[in-house]
Amino acid sequence: MTALPTLFSPITIRNLTIRNRILSTGHDTTLPTAFVPNDALIAYHRARAAGGAGLIVMQVAGVHESARYTSHLLMAISDDCIAGYTRVAEAVHAHGCALFGQLFHPGREIMESQDGTLPVAYAPSAVPNERFHVTPRPMSARMIGEVIAGYAAAAHRLERAGLDGVEVVASHGYLPAQFLNPRVNRRDDRYGGDDTGRRRFLDEVIAAIRAATGPDFVVGLRISGDEKDSEGLTADEVLTALIAFDGRFDYYNITAGTSAGIGSAVNIAPPMAIAHGHLAPLSAAIKAKVATPVFVAGRINQPQDAERIVASGAADMVGMTRAMICDPEMPAKAAAGRLDDIRACIACNQACIGHFHMGYPISCIQHPETGRELTYGTLSPTAKRRRILIAGGGPAGMKAAAVAAARGHEAILCEAARQPGGQTLLAQMLPGRAEFGGIVTNLAREMTLAGVDVRLNQPVTRALVEQIAPDAVVIATGAQPRAAPVEGAETGHVVNPWQVLRNEVNVGASVLIADWSLDWIGMGLAEKLARAGCRVRLAVDGYMPGQRIHQYVRDHWAGVLHDLGVEVIPYARLYGIDERTVFCQHASSGAPILFEGVDTLITALGHQSIATLEGDLAETGLELHLIGDALTPRTAEEAVFEGLKVGVAL
Repeated sequence: MTALPTLFSPITIRNLTIRNRILSTGHDTTLPTAFVPNDALIAYHRARAAGGAGLIVMQVAGVHESARYTSHLLMAISDDCIAGYTRVAEAVHAHGCALFGQLFHPGREIMESQDGTLPVAYAPSAVPNERFHVTPRPMSARMIGEVIAGYAAAAHRLERAGLDGVEVVASHGYLPAQFLNPRVNRRDDRYGGDDTGRRRFLDEVIAAIRAATGPDFVVGLRISGDEKDSEGLTADEVLTALIAFDGRFDYYNITAGTSAGIGSAVNIAPPMAIAHGHLAPLSAAIKAKVATPVFVAGRINQPQDAERIVASGAADMVGMTRAMICDPEMPAKAAAGRLDDIRACIACNQACIGHFHMGYPISCIQHPETGRELTYGTLSPTAKRRRILIAGGGPAGMKAAAVAAARGHEAILCEAARQPGGQTLLAQMLPGRAEFGGIVTNLAREMTLAGVDVRLNQPVTRALVEQIAPDAVVIATGAQPRAAPVEGAETGHVVNPWQVLRNEVNVGASVLIADWSLDWIGMGLAEKLARAGCRVRLAVDGYMPGQRIHQYVRDHWAGVLHDLGVEVIPYARLYGIDERTVFCQHASSGAPILFEGVDTLITALGHQSIATLEGDLAETGLELHLIGDALTPRTAEEAVFEGLKVGVAL
């Protein structure tokens, strides 16, 4: 019997029985092409259904031509979508998982157009948003009627395709929420004016869907229980609306935040600095006031946390979306009591929603098989067992070793340090980044399960290679801080980030961080030192700190640094130092920027590869593979993906 009895108990919504309380919430994948489900999307959802999810809610489907807020969403405005949805339903149902689709209109929350020109966005009123700087056109009564009819027609199509239900998306400040919000809906017709008028849009949407679908078809509502924005819906306003709708929807799926605000949008996919299960109190407050079943999401990445939330009565189902992006088999592992085998999400946001915001298909830095199921979904056993030596135990080497061993090779991983992990061991030392170290724990478990021979405190030399006599060598020796020349460095105190994190230097009371990397290093060091009482100036060689990391991580961190009093100076290219004065140049104009009273200059200037082993082995005739930072310095995402690719290719 499972140790998580509540989480793995069935639940009945309307007349649909769902096998457990684990939900994959609707999320953009950037996998669809031509606005309809395709083979890649089918394989993606099949993997999570096979992994034991109780319910999958597919990503948003536009209900009206004006709903195209990206170039890669699904559209349900014609029967052309039915065949693709049918294939998804068949694939998911074959594994005993229920399937819903999301019905969507963004209103003013338009991210991009189809051809690069600025699109026309439509909303209840001409109230602009902060994040995308869109001023919408007010919807006419006729258009409102068309959109409502679009919800009904889309629901009918998804029912015909074999889905079990639909979810109306009123979360994150999208169109239905815009109608509910008195600060966004300033209409004086029947769709505005007071609470009753502002609820009318959703009233008519649910009525139209019910009229267009059968009695067993499930219709839920996804909504932010608190938009957490000065212009957003408040928790009281949302609760009032949900009480008014009680009994009309089959469930409420609670999240938080709004796409309209820079700070509040962080709640769409909260990064690791946000507490686990942070929205459970919000769902519990709603559940206490309504009879409708309540679902909740928000940084629930471990089944033990999910069990506590459901068992406490805070929610009836839990969204564990990123947990299953990271480990599609998480539910099955949890049900079998294999908790240590679960690859836990670390909420880095880099390859999941980070890929979406860059227009690339979804993936995961820890599990690059995600989104690539058609290519890497199944590991084929090797036809010939070989001895593979992996030099370096960072994320790249660990993944390569785990995959090679899982395929049947003899994998020997040698790491010069006393523990594996590489730069991840430094990243986890920064404030709010401890969870990043989970990638090491997870990859180490993958190696153990695969049977990798791990040898620590063992640098790889040519002599060792000759002793082991491998059939192939994977060089994953990583990188070190780039020792870029700094004019006058001998006159001042100049250190690199690794020295600071390892407590090898005393930085004094006033520091300047010269941040060329524009990633987690500069912002993390700034927070760490500011919290220690230092005066911190962050000079970024770009237009903003954290320019190269995901916007939700960056935006949240920017707020933290502001509140700590960190001075951020953009467009600042490091030039030199003269005792306690640091000289920078404006990266655009070349004009001088001077920083006086600097005790320590911290140079976050990137990394340089450690690949001497390649030269040492170049003439041996051995099969060599360079991966990760040894190939060229990048991030953990590329390191793990290259580890996967070489492990498959060997």
